[in-house]
Amino acid sequence: MTPSAIEAVLDRMHTVLGDFYAGVASRADMAGLLASDVAWHVPGTNAIAGDYRGVDEVIGYFTRRRNLAAGTFRMTPRDTLVGGSEHVGVLTDGTATIGGSERRWSTLGLYRISRDRIAECWLLPLDPVAFDEIWTVSDMH
Repeated sequence: MTPSAIEAVLDRMHTVLGDFYAGVASRADMAGLLASDVAWHVPGTNAIAGDYRGVDEVIGYFTRRRNLAAGTFRMTPRDTLVGGSEHVGVLTDGTATIGGSERRWSTLGLYRISRDRIAECWLLPLDPVAFDEIWTVSDMH
Protein backbone atom coordinates (compact mmCIF):
# COMPACT_ATOMS: atom_id res chain seq x y z
CA MET A 1 0.00 0.00 0.00
CA THR A 2 1.12 3.52 -0.63
CA PRO A 3 1.61 5.91 2.27
CA SER A 4 -1.44 7.92 1.16
CA ALA A 5 -3.58 4.75 1.02
CA ILE A 6 -2.43 3.80 4.54
CA GLU A 7 -3.26 7.29 5.80
CA ALA A 8 -6.73 7.02 4.22
CA VAL A 9 -7.35 3.75 6.10
CA LEU A 10 -6.30 5.37 9.38
CA ASP A 11 -8.36 8.51 8.73
CA ARG A 12 -11.41 6.35 8.06
CA MET A 13 -10.72 4.30 11.20
CA HIS A 14 -10.40 7.40 13.41
CA THR A 15 -13.59 8.89 11.95
CA VAL A 16 -15.68 5.74 12.35
CA LEU A 17 -14.21 4.92 15.78
CA GLY A 18 -14.90 8.48 16.93
CA ASP A 19 -18.49 8.13 15.70
CA PHE A 20 -18.75 4.75 17.47
CA TYR A 21 -17.54 6.24 20.75
CA ALA A 22 -20.11 9.04 20.32
CA GLY A 23 -22.86 6.45 19.77
CA VAL A 24 -23.35 7.32 16.08
CA ALA A 25 -21.55 4.52 14.20
CA SER A 26 -22.73 0.93 14.48
CA ARG A 27 -20.98 -2.33 15.22
CA ALA A 28 -21.22 -3.15 11.49
CA ASP A 29 -19.49 0.15 10.64
CA MET A 30 -16.62 -0.82 12.94
CA ALA A 31 -16.44 -4.39 11.66
CA GLY A 32 -15.97 -3.06 8.13
CA LEU A 33 -12.65 -1.51 9.18
CA LEU A 34 -11.15 -4.58 10.85
CA ALA A 35 -9.49 -7.69 9.47
CA SER A 36 -11.32 -10.86 10.51
CA ASP A 37 -8.32 -11.93 12.62
CA VAL A 38 -7.68 -8.47 14.08
CA ALA A 39 -5.75 -8.17 17.36
CA TRP A 40 -5.66 -5.17 19.70
CA HIS A 41 -3.13 -4.90 22.54
CA VAL A 42 -3.72 -2.51 25.45
CA PRO A 43 -1.06 -2.49 28.18
CA GLY A 44 -1.45 -1.85 31.85
CA THR A 45 -3.41 -2.97 34.88
CA ASN A 46 -6.58 -1.02 34.26
CA ALA A 47 -10.20 -1.70 33.27
CA ILE A 48 -9.46 -1.72 29.53
CA ALA A 49 -6.06 -3.47 29.51
CA GLY A 50 -5.76 -6.75 27.68
CA ASP A 51 -5.16 -8.56 24.42
CA TYR A 52 -8.25 -8.69 22.26
CA ARG A 53 -8.45 -11.07 19.30
CA GLY A 54 -11.04 -11.22 16.56
CA VAL A 55 -13.68 -8.72 15.52
CA ASP A 56 -16.07 -9.53 18.39
CA GLU A 57 -13.46 -9.08 21.15
CA VAL A 58 -12.02 -5.90 19.61
CA ILE A 59 -15.45 -4.32 19.20
CA GLY A 60 -16.25 -5.48 22.74
CA TYR A 61 -13.17 -3.54 23.90
CA PHE A 62 -14.33 -0.43 22.00
CA THR A 63 -17.80 -0.80 23.52
CA ARG A 64 -16.40 -1.16 27.05
CA ARG A 65 -14.23 1.92 26.59
CA ARG A 66 -17.21 3.90 25.24
CA ASN A 67 -19.38 2.81 28.18
CA LEU A 68 -16.74 3.57 30.82
CA ALA A 69 -16.39 7.09 29.41
CA ALA A 70 -20.19 7.44 29.14
CA GLY A 71 -19.91 8.44 25.48
CA THR A 72 -17.49 11.32 26.19
CA PHE A 73 -14.33 9.72 24.77
CA ARG A 74 -12.78 11.78 21.94
CA MET A 75 -9.63 11.14 19.92
CA THR A 76 -7.50 13.75 18.19
CA PRO A 77 -4.95 12.19 15.82
CA ARG A 78 -1.75 14.25 15.61
CA ASP A 79 1.32 12.95 13.80
CA THR A 80 1.33 9.94 11.50
CA LEU A 81 4.55 8.03 10.86
CA VAL A 82 4.27 6.10 7.60
CA GLY A 83 7.16 4.13 6.16
CA GLY A 84 7.44 1.61 3.40
CA SER A 85 5.82 -1.31 5.19
CA GLU A 86 2.44 -2.38 6.49
CA HIS A 87 3.16 -0.77 9.89
CA VAL A 88 2.33 2.83 10.76
CA GLY A 89 2.40 4.86 13.95
CA VAL A 90 -0.12 7.51 14.94
CA LEU A 91 0.29 9.88 17.88
CA THR A 92 -3.20 10.49 19.25
CA ASP A 93 -4.50 12.60 22.11
CA GLY A 94 -7.50 11.33 24.05
CA THR A 95 -9.99 13.06 26.30
CA ALA A 96 -12.90 11.70 28.29
CA THR A 97 -14.93 12.41 31.37
CA ILE A 98 -14.30 9.43 33.62
CA GLY A 99 -15.45 9.20 37.20
CA GLY A 100 -16.78 12.77 36.94
CA SER A 101 -13.46 14.33 35.88
CA GLU A 102 -12.26 15.31 32.44
CA ARG A 103 -9.06 13.40 31.74
CA ARG A 104 -6.44 13.75 29.00
CA TRP A 105 -3.70 11.43 27.74
CA SER A 106 -1.60 10.72 24.65
CA THR A 107 -0.79 7.41 23.01
CA LEU A 108 1.15 6.07 20.11
CA GLY A 109 -0.91 3.55 18.20
CA LEU A 110 1.27 1.19 16.21
CA TYR A 111 -0.97 -0.33 13.54
CA ARG A 112 -0.52 -3.14 11.06
CA ILE A 113 -2.61 -2.64 7.94
CA SER A 114 -3.61 -5.53 5.70
CA ARG A 115 -5.74 -5.15 2.58
CA ASP A 116 -7.24 -1.79 3.56
CA ARG A 117 -8.17 -3.01 7.06
CA ILE A 118 -6.70 -2.71 10.51
CA ALA A 119 -5.09 -6.08 11.27
CA GLU A 120 -3.41 -5.25 14.57
CA CYS A 121 -2.85 -2.39 17.00
CA TRP A 122 -0.42 -1.98 19.85
CA LEU A 123 -1.54 0.93 22.03
CA LEU A 124 1.43 2.60 23.74
CA PRO A 125 0.53 5.29 26.30
CA LEU A 126 3.16 8.02 26.57
CA ASP A 127 2.59 8.08 30.34
CA PRO A 128 1.63 4.49 31.29
CA VAL A 129 1.13 5.27 34.99
CA ALA A 130 -1.28 8.11 34.25
CA PHE A 131 -3.07 5.99 31.62
CA ASP A 132 -3.63 3.23 34.19
CA GLU A 133 -4.89 5.78 36.70
CA ILE A 134 -7.30 7.32 34.17
CA TRP A 135 -8.85 3.98 33.23
CA THR A 136 -8.92 2.64 36.83
CA VAL A 137 -11.56 4.28 39.00
CA SER A 138 -13.51 2.59 41.75
CA ASP A 139 -16.89 2.76 39.99
CA MET A 140 -15.52 0.99 36.89
CA HIS A 141 -15.22 -2.41 38.54
